[in-house]
Amino acid sequence: KMKRTLFAVIISITVLSLSASFADEGMWLFENAPVNQVKTKYNFNLTDEWLDHVRLSSIRFGRGGSASFVSPRGLIMTNHHVGAAQLQMHSTPENDMLKNGFYAKTLADELPCKGLECIVLDSVKDITAELEKVTSMLPSDVGDVTKLRNETISKIEQEEANKSNLHCEVVTFFQGGKYHLYRYKKYTDIRLVWAPEQDIAAFGGDPDNYEYPRFCVDCSFFRAYENNKPAEIKHYLKWSTDGVKENDLVFVSGHPGTTNRAFTHSHLEFQRDVFFPERLSRLYRREVIYSAFAERSLENKRRIAHDLDAVKNYRKRAIGQLEGLQTPSLWKSKPILEQDPMSEACKGLSYFYKEYCYFELGEAFNSQTFRLARQLVRLAQEKEKPNAERLREYRDGNIDSIKRSILNDSPIYEDVEILKLSDSLSMLYEFTHKELIPSSYGVAGGYGGGYGGIVHNPKKALLQRTFEEEQPSPKELAVKLISGSKLRDVAVRQKLLDGGIEAINESDDPMIKFAIKVDSDSRKFRKDYETHFDAPMTKIYTDIAKKRLKEFGNKIYPDATFTLRLSYGIVKGYEESGKYIQPVTNIAGMFKRAESMKFKEPFNPPKSWLENKTKLDPNTGFNLVTTNDIIGGNSGSPLINAKGEVIGLVFDGNIYSLSNNFIYTETQSRCVSVHVDVILESLKKIYNAERLVKEITEK
Repeated sequence: KMKRTLFAVIISITVLSLSASFADEGMWLFENAPVNQVKTKYNFNLTDEWLDHVRLSSIRFGRGGSASFVSPRGLIMTNHHVGAAQLQMHSTPENDMLKNGFYAKTLADELPCKGLECIVLDSVKDITAELEKVTSMLPSDVGDVTKLRNETISKIEQEEANKSNLHCEVVTFFQGGKYHLYRYKKYTDIRLVWAPEQDIAAFGGDPDNYEYPRFCVDCSFFRAYENNKPAEIKHYLKWSTDGVKENDLVFVSGHPGTTNRAFTHSHLEFQRDVFFPERLSRLYRREVIYSAFAERSLENKRRIAHDLDAVKNYRKRAIGQLEGLQTPSLWKSKPILEQDPMSEACKGLSYFYKEYCYFELGEAFNSQTFRLARQLVRLAQEKEKPNAERLREYRDGNIDSIKRSILNDSPIYEDVEILKLSDSLSMLYEFTHKELIPSSYGVAGGYGGGYGGIVHNPKKALLQRTFEEEQPSPKELAVKLISGSKLRDVAVRQKLLDGGIEAINESDDPMIKFAIKVDSDSRKFRKDYETHFDAPMTKIYTDIAKKRLKEFGNKIYPDATFTLRLSYGIVKGYEESGKYIQPVTNIAGMFKRAESMKFKEPFNPPKSWLENKTKLDPNTGFNLVTTNDIIGGNSGSPLINAKGEVIGLVFDGNIYSLSNNFIYTETQSRCVSVHVDVILESLKKIYNAERLVKEITEK
């Protein structure tokens, strides 16, 4: 019966995946590029030479974005919103770079971005057979197999890193159906070169976010350095001068974050009924609190700007994704099965998720000071263990990146930290004081009577351990922890790093002590999640994936995992409410939109654009839409023509693309990009950036 159920799951999942033969669907691995699909549909040959060039030109930018090299001297192009944290890092009360923009007139003026890393995928090796050979020697116990697999992965990563002198990561695809070793070239000296004003980078603000037509110059330039000189880059994307027209074949090379297209019916129900409602609840309250703080003064607005913009973006995206899950037509590709193999695990996870989310994912301790404390505490603790036994993120291959993150000297504002931590602790307080709801599934408030009778500590006891014996209010505890901590001083963090576990244990810093105190619960929730939910769910999905791969081979693509992917499509508009939306906007349209909104924020072009309006060609392309399959994480990806030249910069999707997490539909779902022509036009006629213009246009 279970085999019949798994087969039904495989068919229901694969029907959608195989639609890639008919629609511009798929976030494809470069090692399994959609060569046949593109040849059949568009009569274009994706050669190995073309793929290698684009892969080596593509960049994973920091912890959540994409980018590309666009000159042989290490020039990097990404979105303004992807690089916004770096602009805020260099801002002061006297010069808000998010608001005012920035341009380095010379190499010497380019600003170092400490803690920022960019990586390029150098090479790939399939190690699936190697791992399966090792784990096949054990009985089928999920815990033992997982432990041995993780130990083997750790060994492979370390050996390959020592051999290649590259950053090595073993990446899981198809929910465990395949394992690939990714070798990355890493750049750690990144400097800011240019960014426009926020008012044109995010023209239209939250009202126009995920809408179209759009008018944003959501672009910024950085530069990679090696040995204190601009990096010498062999593979970079040349700037297209051919223009863009409807039905042109285009590609996106970037790092989409996460999709859940292989999820079963019950797993999607968990997303719809638990995950997204919980996330939206947090985002709504944070948006209100951050907005109120921003309204108190211009300096408050500057300090909270990046956090507030991020919350607004996440909130709107989550609403669209939840609406997709609430749309009956989406479920037609996920039929209710007689016995969904995920149902029991998802039912238990529903009771457990908040504890895991609040503690291990840190949502109850929302502050940079706490994140630094946790990193310092865990790094010291994990380094005392053999490499293979550590938490995955603290293995040797990641240590240097963690240290750079800890020593990043971005400003940390005490009042913003107190605001954020007070709110998140208050959220925890509310959660722990709610009346426990009896359930037939395990104990009241428990999360898994069906998984060995696991019972977490009562919520009030959890609260007492977090808030201390004297039971301060959330605000009082936040003030005590933030104001009393010295972790905002880089020198203090350096001393704790150098001192290791002894320095951590002897520290009297209140946030360090707090991080140690809550870590026991956090680690417990993490272990329970990995043992009782992640491992068995991975086993089920692995079985499904192996059968899919055996049946369909390279005709299917894996869910997104923030690894490099290639998608294909065409420049194409769409119909909305009986009206055809043209695929390309222009400069004249931006000024018309601003005028129609009476130039009120967020429809107010910056002063530099208003003063130079007459210099600009009104017909210059501004933004454009294509049928490429993208998701969050693709921000900053280059939009590339068949020649391998950059014609645009991905910065968003339209409202219909928000359900791309779960299903791709070509009818109205669109990828939104900045047209390269508006970038070049503004660099020439508004920002007088001749040095930059020459560099990106030289042949």
